[in-house]
Amino acid sequence: MNNKNILIVTSEFPPQPGGIGNHAYYLALYLSKNDYVVSVIADQRDVLNEDEIAFDAGLPFQVRRIPLQRLRVGMYLNRISKTLKAFKKADYVIATGKFSLWNVAFCSNLFKRPTMAVIHGTEVNFKSASLKKAVDISLKRFDCIVAVSNYTKHLVSDLNKVVTVIPNGIELEQWQIGGLIKASLKGNPVLTTVGRVSTRKGQLQVIKQLPVLLKSFPELQYHCVGIPTEADDFLEQAKTLGVDSHVTFHGAVDAKTLKEVLLATDVFVMLSTESTTGDVEGFGIAILEANALGIPSIGSKNCGIEDAILNGKSGFLVSRDCVSEFEKALKSILETPDVYKKEAIAWAKKHSWDDIIKRYIKEIEA
Repeated sequence: MNNKNILIVTSEFPPQPGGIGNHAYYLALYLSKNDYVVSVIADQRDVLNEDEIAFDAGLPFQVRRIPLQRLRVGMYLNRISKTLKAFKKADYVIATGKFSLWNVAFCSNLFKRPTMAVIHGTEVNFKSASLKKAVDISLKRFDCIVAVSNYTKHLVSDLNKVVTVIPNGIELEQWQIGGLIKASLKGNPVLTTVGRVSTRKGQLQVIKQLPVLLKSFPELQYHCVGIPTEADDFLEQAKTLGVDSHVTFHGAVDAKTLKEVLLATDVFVMLSTESTTGDVEGFGIAILEANALGIPSIGSKNCGIEDAILNGKSGFLVSRDCVSEFEKALKSILETPDVYKKEAIAWAKKHSWDDIIKRYIKEIEA
């Protein structure tokens, strides 16, 4: 039995949404399943944090939340203080998320512990030279750096440090069809994007291509599931293009509804783009979740999605602004849907957390 104490310091954690938090949760859960003693330091992100308290109470490991404070500097100092205390008891420390990288790098100056940085994308792609420099200095303090995609690894190529790529994983048991009823969705074909409605997730990129796509697929309907941050703006642009009747914004939905929407989907789409601040798609876990239900995907090149799609098998990678590439990919999938469905499921199975965690353990025990 392994009693090694693992401390995970993260900028996000469920039940609030976020890819970094989702990854940190499964990393903690599966390390715990492998007999590590895990503790997590994460921010309280909800003013009325009843959901967070209830969520934490059901976990097989301890979570310490940093209380919200009106002055952010107070939270920063509290994070550092709690991390320093936890460092003393830890055998190994993992940092994930921007401030966590700085925090753990600083604490490692005072307490010598083996450390790992998990990098996702945006936190190592700042356009501000000073922020980029601060992150680089922090990363150089870590004994091990894990990137969730080859794209993210490329973003830190100037560090001259060894970076190991371990892709994001999924818990396959959570993505089974049993007990689900396919949602009744308008459209033929049905295209779906899951994720916050935002520049980075690329919903607008799809909307801009609809005028051309509708010439070949006049009944096509594009469904967007997720927090509607920029939905109003995107809908206005859809109206300007005359395609608003072919776009549906569902907002955030519960897990069961999400799966039933995906089951009614012909092709999952994520034409992610980079925001002006450097916000990028580091991997695209929602693609693998759709794949697990047998839904093939079309995603954009030149971002972390390149690691989330097995091009020509589980779906296709396309240039985000090239409608001809998108149309060709869509036609290929719709011509032989069963072939792509089978490949999508097989690809998802290769990313089971049961296997992904073994790669983390190998780094921890190195």
